[in-house]
Amino acid sequence: MQFSDPIKIAYRNLTANKFRSFLTILGIIIGVASVILIMAIGQSAQGLILNQLEGVGSNLVLVIPGGNDNGQSLVSQLTGINITSLKYRDFLAIMDKNNVPEVQAGAAYVQANEIVSYNGNESTYSINGVTHEVTDVESLDILEGRSFMPEEDTNMARVAIVGENLKKDLFNGDDPVGKQIKIDNQIFNVIGVFHERVPGVGGDATDDMIILPFRTTQKLLLGIDHVNVLRFKVSDASQIAAAKNDIAKTLRIQHNITDPANDDFSVNDMASALSAVTNVTDVIRYFLLAVASIALVVGGVGIMNIMLISVNQRIHEVGLRKAVGARNSDILEQFLLESATITLVGGIVGIIIGIAFAFLISVIITKGFGYSWQFIVSWQSIVVATLVSVIIGLIFGIYPARKASRISPMEALRYE
Repeated sequence: MQFSDPIKIAYRNLTANKFRSFLTILGIIIGVASVILIMAIGQSAQGLILNQLEGVGSNLVLVIPGGNDNGQSLVSQLTGINITSLKYRDFLAIMDKNNVPEVQAGAAYVQANEIVSYNGNESTYSINGVTHEVTDVESLDILEGRSFMPEEDTNMARVAIVGENLKKDLFNGDDPVGKQIKIDNQIFNVIGVFHERVPGVGGDATDDMIILPFRTTQKLLLGIDHVNVLRFKVSDASQIAAAKNDIAKTLRIQHNITDPANDDFSVNDMASALSAVTNVTDVIRYFLLAVASIALVVGGVGIMNIMLISVNQRIHEVGLRKAVGARNSDILEQFLLESATITLVGGIVGIIIGIAFAFLISVIITKGFGYSWQFIVSWQSIVVATLVSVIIGLIFGIYPARKASRISPMEALRYE
């Protein structure tokens, strides 16, 4: 028997039962397409999140209230309970070069949700009070007007910078600069409009918030004396570890803490945040991949069932082939080849469909929602999907193939 003979026989048998072959292949198509799509979406989503974090800056150090070990900061984030252990004087102490020489710039933040109204339009928006140094720490792209001045922060001026989305929602697209808005029954003059992203408390990024001078928000609007977040830019990323250590020492002195286990603050850096986010997104991605792979197993079971039916229908054919000299290994090879061919064809079609859907989703998210969603389909995922589809065909085709190869020629020729 020539090497091409089993391939020809496999092709003839598959095309002889087109509808049955299609239904068999369908399970593999769905499974492979799901795997490709999940891996593409997972990589694109991970890339979007990491790009957002990297855009904030790799040389930033974040200080939030609540200790790392006792879980206070996590509880506060999940429950919305404010921990008031950080004060403005802590910010000033850290900004002192004698305490933390590595810090180049810093900003203090307070945050709240308040009802904002203008010319009869009213809605609840996120209000962020920040010190004027925020322009040195964060990316603040002013589209119209200006940012606020140091004296406006010191004198608790009632000035506001609004996000581009808020301009569309609250002002119906009109130029808000020079207009007055009411926040918690207090009048504020709009002096600027910012674009796309201003990281707020905890690293949130949005363009539908309002930023105000820090002391204006803290004293006049909220009536508090604590700080929600402190954010510092280190002169060089290589000094992150030293800066974190000096910040922690300074805060322990400020808070009269002698045992680090009793810290009522947490000092984090963007590198740690990037690593944590990468780990979390990897776990989610692989979990979804495992779920999608179930479809491949289901498709494999379908292949085994169809191949068993094929064996029963082709007993007479197997007997004839054995009668003219075909060996058990030839029969085994024939049925395994047919099973592998089914899954390979299904795998290729599934890859094409998966890539097409991944591209479609990237276009919808980019054009429809305005996110920087990259179309990512790695060659590793294509290779893995192809190999897995063939391996599944071989694994689930072994039992039917072995059953066919063990058929006795005499019994097969008598079989009707």
